[in-house]
Amino acid sequence: MAGLLRCAAQWSADAVQIRAAGLQNSAWSDRATAASGGAPKINKQEQKTVMTDFNRRNILAGGAAALAGTAALGETAQAQVGVTAIFPVAHATIPVVGLKEVFPVRRIYCIGRNYAAHAIERGSDPTREPPFFFQKPTDAIQVVAIDTVADHPYPSLTKNYHHEVELVAALKAGGTNIPVDKALDCVYGYALGLDMTRRDLQNAMGAEKKPWEIGKSFDHSAVLGPIHPVTKTGHFTKGAISLAVNGTVRQNSDLTKMIWNVAEQISKLSEAFELKAGDIIYSGTPENVGPVVKGDVLLCKLEGLPDMSIKIV
Repeated sequence: MAGLLRCAAQWSADAVQIRAAGLQNSAWSDRATAASGGAPKINKQEQKTVMTDFNRRNILAGGAAALAGTAALGETAQAQVGVTAIFPVAHATIPVVGLKEVFPVRRIYCIGRNYAAHAIERGSDPTREPPFFFQKPTDAIQVVAIDTVADHPYPSLTKNYHHEVELVAALKAGGTNIPVDKALDCVYGYALGLDMTRRDLQNAMGAEKKPWEIGKSFDHSAVLGPIHPVTKTGHFTKGAISLAVNGTVRQNSDLTKMIWNVAEQISKLSEAFELKAGDIIYSGTPENVGPVVKGDVLLCKLEGLPDMSIKIV
């Protein structure tokens, strides 16, 4: 503010000098005119009075204009500092076991066809296919509390709704081109998750060579339990993972059968995106994915984590 006032004062002073110079030139012109028989001369006392009155008026006017401009700039700056949203939008978070604080979610990444048997059942050759990733919106998250059976709504548009049980890694740090041997340093914790899929819509889009976001990215499609800090669980490089529907086991495998482990996934993903704290990664599902209908109860298991269960409603 002080700087703006100094600029305003300097501007006013410059303006006075310019106008005064103009008045002096006018006085000399009038004197010349009088000498040639024109208008009467202006004596020094009259010139001094005119100049004094002019200076006062010009300083007051210039100062007022400068202050008005300064006030306007001040109001603009104040308005920018006080920016608020036009309406509230909820931010996705995940509970952390043992803490009151929650994990804020920035992005959801998912890796496709990361178990050889699942890649084969989806029509791919796991020996030749590099990893590929897709994303879900953060508001697709449905958190399932430990020792509960959460109602999970059957989504619209589909008649072939599939389950995919997965290990989920939650990041506390990130970067680009992260080396594999440094990748696990980015992991904050792990959770058990379900990548729910409208398979008929995914297949239809795939057949037309169109993006199949509609089959993967919809409300409640990112189901998971609370996050367990890696300081409590260690890193998951092996362990049985399974899913049962109404007591019958459908998916049953081990984390060692992942084509790309968590560290490799993080490294590969960071080649395409700058990873950051708050990102979570669904690490792929084993074979025998299949359909569910209303009334079905799903029970997910991962060695080293509590079970997770939902009921399709």
